[in-house]
Amino acid sequence: KKKLKISGRELLSVPIQVFGLDQLQVLEMSPERESCLRYRMELLPQEIGRLRNLTCLYVDSNNLKKIPAEIGTLSRLERLTLSNNGLSSLPAEMGALQRLRSLHLANNSLTEVPEPLCQLRSLTFLDVSDNKIVTIPSSIRHLEKLETLLLIFNSLESLPEDVCLLRNLHTLWLGNNHLRSLPAAFGALVNLDWGYNYCSCNFEGNPLESPPPEVCSRGPEGIRDYFSSLCRI
Repeated sequence: KKKLKISGRELLSVPIQVFGLDQLQVLEMSPERESCLRYRMELLPQEIGRLRNLTCLYVDSNNLKKIPAEIGTLSRLERLTLSNNGLSSLPAEMGALQRLRSLHLANNSLTEVPEPLCQLRSLTFLDVSDNKIVTIPSSIRHLEKLETLLLIFNSLESLPEDVCLLRNLHTLWLGNNHLRSLPAAFGALVNLDWGYNYCSCNFEGNPLESPPPEVCSRGPEGIRDYFSSLCRI
């Protein structure tokens, strides 16, 4: 793969020469995790749309407040990392990234799962943890290939029933939200690893009442039995 990594404590913008590299496949502009650095790039230039052969774009741990509409022209993009920035919204054009499989948006300022993300039908991994998300749109049901959905440390008070249609979900982290209940069809998520791969990120840190935490820890089967017994009452 044709790969370019740009680094530097004072990284403020993408060097203009980069946009002439039209065969570039991987562009990395994130500091090494171990360095604890945060680059200061505030704007991803519109010219990013020229890099039509990009499959991976890494721009986490910058200071981005906005993503340009031109991101939607990167039709070959499979992996996009935008975590640890200052994003409160995403452009509608992101819905055009139909090859995107992995999207990292942790630690931003999103208040909802942006609607364009629900058009990304190839997505298998979505991390929107550590934001300010209050709502999830019902269109989340279109992400039929989704296997991992990370929603920890948000402000969710409820989940739409549509989440229960994501039958390929293996990993679902809901910890540290404001959830009092789960949808009645939650037990339909038969591939969920809650039962045999217990993790505090799954559901702990919520004021869950229906079903209670001890039921959640049994996984989809236990949750399904719980709601079935309620129906018989």
